[in-house]
Amino acid sequence: MMEEIGRSALVIVDVQVDFCPGGSLAVAEGDSVVPVINSFSHLFSYVVATRDWHPEKHGSFASSHAGKLPFEQGDVYGITQTLWPDHCVQGTRGAEFHPGLNQKPIRCILHKGTNHRVDSYSAFFENDKKTSTGLEYLLKGLGYSTLFFCGIATDVCVYYSVLDALRLGFRVFLIEDACKGVDLPPGSVKKAVKDMEREGASIVRSSDLRV
Repeated sequence: MMEEIGRSALVIVDVQVDFCPGGSLAVAEGDSVVPVINSFSHLFSYVVATRDWHPEKHGSFASSHAGKLPFEQGDVYGITQTLWPDHCVQGTRGAEFHPGLNQKPIRCILHKGTNHRVDSYSAFFENDKKTSTGLEYLLKGLGYSTLFFCGIATDVCVYYSVLDALRLGFRVFLIEDACKGVDLPPGSVKKAVKDMEREGASIVRSSDLRV
């Protein structure tokens, strides 16, 4: 596994203050992934970290839709999706990486969800499924064909990033214990992991990376 890691890139998805306890869109025990990720991130030759970086009044915020509450479904400029509490607004503390995350191994920071008209769950495409973030071309241009994923949330942004990576032809590993999910409705995380595995992702644990 160590030889595999040396030829692979790590993608850390959205380990941000607002997705951790105390944040505006907190995932239960989201901060627990931080020491796990810190234990292996330095092993990879290239590390990308994504973060939601929304403008104020982003179209995915429930507050931008009259009469809508967070977690209800809504129309975001023609795309039906979950409407969220205001979160990860550009320049705010909530948009920053969790303060405990070791940022030294990170070589590239990818901001997503910057267009107020469209959300971006995946690290590779915005939610219109057409607009590329450019990450595919960066990683392939650097010669990486194998990617490892971790971060928040297992059943949202990690999930869509993994599925897109597989569709783009990457070999994919999900580091399961280095991810935390929303799990709404209950069982969503388990289903997401099964879906990723069925589509071709290999499910590993952080302990496997140090063997």
